[in-house]
Parts: sequence; C-alpha cells; structure tokens
Amino acid sequence: MAPRPTAAQRRHAALRSALDEQLAALGAPPYSGPDLPEPVLSACARALLRAHRGGLTPHRPAVRAVVRATLAELAARHPGQALEVRVPPYGAVQCLAGPRHTRGTPPGVVETDPLTWTALVVGEVTWADSVASHRVSASGVRADLSAVLPLWPRPDGTPPRASDPADSH
Repeated sequence: MAPRPTAAQRRHAALRSALDEQLAALGAPPYSGPDLPEPVLSACARALLRAHRGGLTPHRPAVRAVVRATLAELAARHPGQALEVRVPPYGAVQCLAGPRHTRGTPPGVVETDPLTWTALVVGEVTWADSVASHRVSASGVRADLSAVLPLWPRPDGTPPRASDPADSH
C-alpha cells in the first residue's frame, strides 16, 4: 500500500493543478518552472493577479490554494500567536511572537480579501497603501506586517508599487 500523502504534498498538488487551470484560462501554456513549493506558489499567485488585472475572474481553486499556502508560509516563517491574519473565506493563521491568547479575539487582527492578500505577499502592492486604502483592516500593536511582506521579492527586483485608488480588489 502506498503511503498517504502529507498535508504539504496535498497542498502542493492542489496548487499545481490550480496553477495550470489558471494559466489555461489566461491562454498561457502550463507551468514549466521548477516543481518546488515556493516557485509554484509564486507563479500561481502572479497568474491569478494577472487574470484579475486582465478583467477575468481569477480561478477560485487557484485563489483558495494561494491564500491557504501563503498563510501557512507566513505562519511557518513567523511563528507565534500574537497576531491573527484572516483572509475570508479561505483561512486564518496565528503568527508573530508575543502574548499568547487562548479565547476570543486575539490582541492583534489583520483581515483582508483574497486578492489584496495575494498582491501583498508577492509585492504587487505595499502594506501602507493597502491599509490607507482600507483594503486591509489592522488592529493591535503587532498588526503591522510591513516588515514581513512581501513573502518573496518581485521577479524584476523592483519594490512593491503604490496602490492605484482605481484598482479595487
């Protein structure tokens, strides 16, 4: 009997499938880069943002896979329970070192929509602009994620762009 895939393997398989489906919806060839978690995740995030910018509805499984994987990556890189990051309806994680809470609303909460979150984690928009434009709700003393986002540098090495007020997610 074959061993049961781990949660990380299942997430990666879902992400690969979602990436190829999103690329197909964009009329692009399937992903041919390295089959490693970070490059696949980054490529999927960028593909769904490209679909959104092109006036297409991003592929829902791609959005779900990207949000869940990037939240897991954030929690793995910055463990703790001082801040809860919520991206409804797809997920929430606790991260950052600090006071631990066990019930009710944590001392710090960040909440945003899936496309804004995706743009933040890949450096398409800045934390400050997203908060100022009310696309991110952040409360609590540890609710500033500007030091930990984006999760990956932009491919061209440029800093995140300022948000365009007309670009609503």
